Amino acid sequence: MHHARHLINGEWTDSARRTESFNPATGKALGTFADGGAEEARAAITAARTAFDTTDWARDRQLRARALFELADRLAARREEFITLLARENGKVLAEAAFEIDLTVPKLRYYASLALSDHGSAAEVRPGLYSMTLREPAGVAAVIAPWNSPVVLAVRSFAPALAAGCTVVMKLPGQTGLVNGLLSEVIAETASLPAGVVNVFTESGNDGAPLLVSSPEVDVLSYTGSTVVGRIIMAAAAPTLKPLSLELGGKSPMLVFDDADLDDVVPVLTKAVTTFTGQFCMTGSRILAQRGIADELRRRMSDALRAVKVGPGDDPASEMGPMIDEANARRVERMVDEASEYATVLVRGERDGAFLSPSLVEVAALDAPIVQREVFGPVATFEVFDTEEQAVARANATEFGLAASVWTRDVDRPLRVQRELKAGTVWTNTWAVVHDMFEEGGFKQSGLGRLNGVRGLEEFQEVKHLVHAAPRS
Repeated sequence: MHHARHLINGEWTDSARRTESFNPATGKALGTFADGGAEEARAAITAARTAFDTTDWARDRQLRARALFELADRLAARREEFITLLARENGKVLAEAAFEIDLTVPKLRYYASLALSDHGSAAEVRPGLYSMTLREPAGVAAVIAPWNSPVVLAVRSFAPALAAGCTVVMKLPGQTGLVNGLLSEVIAETASLPAGVVNVFTESGNDGAPLLVSSPEVDVLSYTGSTVVGRIIMAAAAPTLKPLSLELGGKSPMLVFDDADLDDVVPVLTKAVTTFTGQFCMTGSRILAQRGIADELRRRMSDALRAVKVGPGDDPASEMGPMIDEANARRVERMVDEASEYATVLVRGERDGAFLSPSLVEVAALDAPIVQREVFGPVATFEVFDTEEQAVARANATEFGLAASVWTRDVDRPLRVQRELKAGTVWTNTWAVVHDMFEEGGFKQSGLGRLNGVRGLEEFQEVKHLVHAAPRS
């Protein structure tokens, strides 16, 4: 079976501990990975610091662009390997694995291009006195990526960091140890990347990641994950005052008004619940239906969710794969069981090992746990509203503010409602559309900073003000 190792300072390294990686659909081992911790984190930080301080990486735009373009080409060349391995190790169906990889390659190329550009300001403040601003790389950037979409979410953080001129220490999750290894192979094969510029280690525990947060040798950190862990990271980073970019939990409301076309709505809302088995920060986990269409939408969504074909990720017939493991499937199953005590379970998901079919729970009380907590599984709530004002109030009633969606054929309503929604991304008559050149991120407890776009690069830069006084003649 394949064994995946860490990539530190341009060299493959192993760990004393080897951990098996399992296919969640079958429970069978796929291979093993080096399971790192504090030792690997320290070595990776040292390598990244040395590369930043002693190579031309931070100052050579052409080199950075060339490396990112090459990395994109090498990842694209191994597209099919990534798709197959994601389906087997992560559990997502083949189409969703392809969706992840096909988001990743353009993102690398976008930041390769952005590495060649810059912006700032300059002025002669008064005769003989000049000011200008320059953007410089922050230094060593730490990236902590999650298991639900490990390739694209890792690239979403490290590509702008590299484009900005930072060197990178990246901790990847144990649940996708073999996918991590394949990504590390692509990085290692990228000849334009100097040794130590990108360092990758995998850990299933939590010994190495905290060092990335607390180390004074790490200058900036990008984390994608839960709000609970985001708060822990903020507290741990306080002594070093390092800048943080945090994309955290979500509870995306999908507002469906009476004039919406349900033939368009139902297929998209079904995918919004089941994509990545609901293990997605932008999962459409709250369906808000205006009363006039609530009965029909309730019936059609119930039928659609019951009809979802659940199966192994690498089976072309599967419409939704297993959850990442049986423990998480049991956790979500319990949340639905608990919700039945205060809400109406319209569709109850059935569990078989790590497989869990979708659930739909109708609830009225906004303080209900199933409404307020991120489920991170294939479960949606169904809530009814009467007026536009009620829809907005319900949508904004959680601590989360990552994304939302508005469904209507009214010309004026979308912008009016979008303005009132407290969310970083709001779609109209669609869902989960992401463009590399436009920023995304969370309001409220869904995060800090932004990813994608120019702002995504700026998260890894410092701005320096230069003042020049011309000598008196």
